[in-house]
Amino acid sequence: MANERSPGMFAASDALAMRSGDLVLLIARLFIGWLFLTNGWMKLMNVAGATGYLTNLGVPSPGFWVWPALLGELAIGVTLILGIATRYASLFTFVYLIIATTLAHRYWQYPPAQAGGQYAHFCKNLAIMGGALMLFWAGAGRYSADAKMR
Repeated sequence: MANERSPGMFAASDALAMRSGDLVLLIARLFIGWLFLTNGWMKLMNVAGATGYLTNLGVPSPGFWVWPALLGELAIGVTLILGIATRYASLFTFVYLIIATTLAHRYWQYPPAQAGGQYAHFCKNLAIMGGALMLFWAGAGRYSADAKMR
């Protein structure tokens, strides 16, 4: 459970953790949200390039799928940054990343010179998925639109 005390030998930071939960949730939302907002914005500013990328990945109908992808990233960014419907946005982020990771970071299919970079992106996406699950579990925190609407 959140905010449980650590075992005695690891408890030196417990008081700080207990006091800073809402701030930590805000920072996590801002960092994850910013990543998606900026990536969605870059796709929007270069739809042809994003479509080409999806084409290279072998995505069928890339001219269609680029729009749900970029709109999804923009929506994730805005909702997480503002803390709107955070639990829904977090679940959407988790599912979105399953799809994106499966499509774009199949490191086992790349030549050895590229496999390491793709593996790093694969692992990064797993870490973001973990962050999304933590936000789903914890909610948006006090510094959010969700809290203001309660």
